[in-house]
Amino acid sequence: MSHEVVRRVEEVAAKFAAAADATERGGKLSDESVALVRQAGVMRMLQPAEFGGYAAHPGDFAEAVMAVAKRCGATGWVCGVGGVHPWEMALLDPRVAQELWGENPDSWMASPYAPQGTATITDDGYIVKGHWNFSSGTDHCDWVVLGALVCGADGAPTTPPQVLHVVIPRADYTIIDDSWDVIGLCGTGSKDVVVDGAYVPAYRTIDSSEVAEGELAAERAGRTETLYKLPFWAMFPLGITSAVIGICEGALDAHLDYQRERVNAMGTRVKDDPYVLSAISEAAAEIAASRTHLIDGISRLYDLADAGKTISFENRSLVRRNQVRAAWRAVAAVDEIFARSGGNAARKRTPLQRFWRDAHVGLQHAIHTPGSLYHSAALTSMGTEPEGPLRAMI
Repeated sequence: MSHEVVRRVEEVAAKFAAAADATERGGKLSDESVALVRQAGVMRMLQPAEFGGYAAHPGDFAEAVMAVAKRCGATGWVCGVGGVHPWEMALLDPRVAQELWGENPDSWMASPYAPQGTATITDDGYIVKGHWNFSSGTDHCDWVVLGALVCGADGAPTTPPQVLHVVIPRADYTIIDDSWDVIGLCGTGSKDVVVDGAYVPAYRTIDSSEVAEGELAAERAGRTETLYKLPFWAMFPLGITSAVIGICEGALDAHLDYQRERVNAMGTRVKDDPYVLSAISEAAAEIAASRTHLIDGISRLYDLADAGKTISFENRSLVRRNQVRAAWRAVAAVDEIFARSGGNAARKRTPLQRFWRDAHVGLQHAIHTPGSLYHSAALTSMGTEPEGPLRAMI
């Protein structure tokens, strides 16, 4: 049976779809889209139960993100990225959760995690400076979680290099309004943010290598729930790829609606064209396989953690390989059906072209880069332990 949040998304699916154009035109989630996300509770799925969250199975979270993205790619993307942040916040000092949700359980956080700034050590905390790209949904958030390279008092990076995730309130950073000018996922409002010397207490930070392992961070935070024992590089990519696959499901639905009564340039009804019908079925099967592959991977890791077993680098590597492949497979399937939709499908009034653009821009995210990740997964399968850069984002 579907999680209650997934059921609520499905109940208002038509409203998510109706708000999609306004979200794209505005370059950020429309007020209606934000209200629908809050009403359904998508952002609280991975939030601790004691702060109004569901602490749900990550597979259920993926289902909810896909259900939103199937109707509005930009809104699904923001849910996929922003919805993972409450999971990480549960691994920090308990004071952070109280600050975030003590008064408002619907408080949202943006990111990005790329270390595009510095955190200079000072008394019981850090001075943070930098300019970060791609802060999805940031206009609607009260906090931001940023990656920052730790520096000593002399301004030089520490040895060995250390990257922190730092949590900063809205008053301490600036959103650059004209910084999101793109061809797809326009409505995500993934704008740049700037921090110019904000003080961040040490308790509002976490070492990126610690949260990457999952189990260690959960132990230090006193978290016993299985959800919080999972590794970061399984959870963060889950939300993003869920959005991409949901977008591809939306493209398939839009294609079917478009083709149902269409007559092609040769005067043949699409329903009578065996070549297009074959392509539709093949694409549908590929997208369905991508959904199954994604949920199977995170469920396997969850089951290992739930059984008290250590999630090895090999476990993580193979799940990441399959997750990346799922995204590429689904987007390739959309290309096959879009190519058979005729010229009118490219008109801006059709939702199909928006899904097609959103899917391709979603595939551009760094977590979907197959090169070194596939390299690492192949070595792992051969019994060789990858080192250095080959362990990145796994």
